[in-house]
Amino acid sequence: MKPVLLGCIADDFTGATDLANNLVRAGMRVVQTIGVPDGPLDSEVDAVVVALKSRTVAPSDAVAQSLSALAWLQAQGAQQIYFKYCSTFDSTAQGNIGPVTEALMDALQTDFSIATPAFPDNGRTVFKGHLFVGEVLLNESGMQNHPLTPMTDPNLVRVMQAQTRRKVGLIDHKAVAQGEAAIRARIDALRAQGVGVAVVDAVSNDDLLRLGPALKGMPLVTAGSGVAIGLPANFGLAPSPQASALPPATGLQAVVSGSCSLATNRQVAHFIAAGRPAFAVNPLQLAAGDDVASEALAWAAPLLAGGPVLVYSTAEPGAVKSVQAQLGAEAAGAMVERCIATIARGLVELGVRQLIVAGGETSGACVQALDITQMQIGPQIDPGVPWCHAVTASGGIHLTLKSGNFGTDDFFSKAFTVLA
Repeated sequence: MKPVLLGCIADDFTGATDLANNLVRAGMRVVQTIGVPDGPLDSEVDAVVVALKSRTVAPSDAVAQSLSALAWLQAQGAQQIYFKYCSTFDSTAQGNIGPVTEALMDALQTDFSIATPAFPDNGRTVFKGHLFVGEVLLNESGMQNHPLTPMTDPNLVRVMQAQTRRKVGLIDHKAVAQGEAAIRARIDALRAQGVGVAVVDAVSNDDLLRLGPALKGMPLVTAGSGVAIGLPANFGLAPSPQASALPPATGLQAVVSGSCSLATNRQVAHFIAAGRPAFAVNPLQLAAGDDVASEALAWAAPLLAGGPVLVYSTAEPGAVKSVQAQLGAEAAGAMVERCIATIARGLVELGVRQLIVAGGETSGACVQALDITQMQIGPQIDPGVPWCHAVTASGGIHLTLKSGNFGTDDFFSKAFTVLA
């Protein structure tokens, strides 16, 4: 079997499909694994994305998981390694982006890598080392209220430097705009100054496409999913419709959402305003011991034949903080994830074969509850969000794992139209 060209390690499940989506659109055949596989690949592909649930675990655990994924990818012959994190650079003061980057650099015996979450198609741009979400800086975008990884500093050089022993520098837009030769010259200059990690400016896809050739042969790339659009060409690949072909879709339709991001709040509101049935999961009822999962499934069962239903725990920042104050942030999050995952498994047992899951942590819990180990990556719904196909105990299923911050307001209804 041919060695894998690009081996990717993603720190959450929605981020993994986001990355895989961009690679497929650029012509790579991609398989996403859920966790580190026990054995070798059983199909020939150009890239593998190993999806971990490591974004918000202790840094030591994130490092251990990532090194395990690296070892497996090296055993598959991966020629280049890509560490993928969120386009909002989600992290805490302790990591996990910095510690994982350092551990991978040490393992690969490389003294330099780049870091950029830029993804212009989704409004994530980096200029003078500062991350923008749409028209505003990261710390004004709503991410400052994230329940697990609040982002209050948009200066990525400063954020990254706090997480790593290596010196952090900047490849600014002036160099990026001039193309491969200027980027390589800037890299050489930074290395001469002892810089080990360089944040890269990018305000457009053209910037990412100019960056791609300069990364050819770099042992480790760390980035959001945007950089992926410029890498397949380094391996002689070009876009092809065959790369995203999936089996035909069948079965009932449902949406489960555990994200509290602004984008998902709007998507939930749009679905409800369209008159579609929706069931709200109340964390306080869960804490009181109520069997909310069974209640939700009993509610959904007679409605599924009439079209997609939504089960959600989405809430505004004020409501989220109120629940966290009563239950604790980690306890509240884990409780909701377990409930949504149980509901997702029950919906599949009821005949759902087209499932949308919103939220990174929620997606991780759901794919684990469904015992999904690998997914074939298919067509894009919105930038960063593709349909996938996987095999469960109940048979084949189409699913999409949507990052909380991604997608247009009508994403839930549009997604099923795209699949049809």
